[in-house]
Amino acid sequence: MVDYRNYMVWKKAHALVLEIYKITRSFPAEEKFNLISQLNRAALSIPTNIVEGCGRETQKEFLRFLHISSGSAFELEYLILVSTDLKFIDSANSEKLMTEIMEIKKMLYVLIQKIKSDL
Repeated sequence: MVDYRNYMVWKKAHALVLEIYKITRSFPAEEKFNLISQLNRAALSIPTNIVEGCGRETQKEFLRFLHISSGSAFELEYLILVSTDLKFIDSANSEKLMTEIMEIKKMLYVLIQKIKSDL
């Protein structure tokens, strides 16, 4: 069992969740149960799966949750793209979020590769 707070990728993913929640507050109310919910859940899934994986008994289980976290990062990337195309997120915020997501995806990839090599 590992303390998830020791992982820089978790810290960055947690900060991203806070940003996404802040940004989605300005979305149209009719998107509350659609795009807002999807964005918030996808963002929240990234650090949540890191946390859940850290609580598992084996590295193999941890690895599975890191893959789920990575998938959520890809999902969030698309949701930011569609939100930008719909003009719910301005281009400056979109670029910033995309950069943060890319960094998280890379960090997850490196962590996944490290754990795979240790198995």
